[in-house]
Amino acid sequence: MAKKSVASLQTGSKRLTKAIKMVKSPKSGAYTFVESIMTPEEVNDWLSKQN
Repeated sequence: MAKKSVASLQTGSKRLTKAIKMVKSPKSGAYTFVESIMTPEEVNDWLSKQN
């Protein structure tokens, strides 16, 4: 299960997006959130990767 945030960030001339993903812990079974700031082109690849 993944969620992409709506907010976009701008630094200088680069456009950045903050992506948030829910990851289930194999030990406890609890969910944690992993956040990353990247270019919009990299978001779908990052969300589709398994952690």
